[in-house]
Amino acid sequence: MAGTEPLLELSDLVTSYRLRPGIGRPGGEVRAVAGVSLTVHAGETVGLVGESGCGKSTIARTIVGLVRPSGGKVLFDGRDLGALPAKELRRLRRDIQIVFQDPYASLNPRMTVANLIKEAWRIHPGLVPRERWDDEVDALLERVGLRSEHAGRYPHQFSGGQRQRISIARALAVRPRLIVCDEAVSALDVSVRAQILNLLQELQRDLGVSYLFISHDLGVVRHLCDRVAVMYLGKIVETGSKEEIYRSPAHPYTQALLSAAPSLDDWRTDESDEIVLTGDVPSPLSPPTGCRFRTRCWRAQDRCRDEEPAPAERDTGHPVACHFPGALPPPTTTAPDSGRLTKE
Repeated sequence: MAGTEPLLELSDLVTSYRLRPGIGRPGGEVRAVAGVSLTVHAGETVGLVGESGCGKSTIARTIVGLVRPSGGKVLFDGRDLGALPAKELRRLRRDIQIVFQDPYASLNPRMTVANLIKEAWRIHPGLVPRERWDDEVDALLERVGLRSEHAGRYPHQFSGGQRQRISIARALAVRPRLIVCDEAVSALDVSVRAQILNLLQELQRDLGVSYLFISHDLGVVRHLCDRVAVMYLGKIVETGSKEEIYRSPAHPYTQALLSAAPSLDDWRTDESDEIVLTGDVPSPLSPPTGCRFRTRCWRAQDRCRDEEPAPAERDTGHPVACHFPGALPPPTTTAPDSGRLTKE
């Protein structure tokens, strides 16, 4: 994909929230996304992984306009979404759709499946002629593995997997070029999850749609995605092709994530070198200075406390935000300043 313009480009994106003081909680500003740069090309699937609370869902909501960014840019097809006039922005929004994690909460329980899908055409008039709405609803339901008689039913009459298929049909109704999947299969049973993943791949093959696939399931990401970005405490720490991330991870946090999923840690040569991180993720209200991962990292040195590492190819072949990247297993003893690693 080198030399081609990205369909979606996040440029130093910052998204913040204001927290009111509460019992045992100080007020202040939380930078849920603290300067993220990421690209998605046409027909590509990019996986975004990381622990809960690292800012993945905030990125999703910022891309589709549910949350306003505090800084940086969201570029779609070369256009800055934050600088477009309202009318042009509304027209462009149909190119970017989202499938949420919980299919039980993301569908209006008072609307039939047909009306849930037709709502998109009411918002974007002229996309589908009104006299063809019923036929288009039937076609969309068939494409996602449902039947035309399901159109008159309500969400509570479906299983979780069927509801997620309805969510995908609703997203496809406006013929998007990019779909943001925010933990779209995490609430589903394993067998249903496999069906939805196969459906997403079929849709990409047939329609050329791109995906930003947000997940904490590394196995799913490996199966579905072309490239992977690893996120920690509001920042991207490593980005690379699927093969680079899973076979030669260079950032200590990426190595720890893969080590927690034994069937996926192809990079390790010694099964005894299991990485077990201890300690909590620092509060985003007051993140560590320098490298945000240093308080849990076995490679941490003074430089990590004083200087924030910028993503760069430090003899790794792909961008890594670490002063001391490498694929070697962790040492038996912990670093003097971290005390955050144990081995079993």
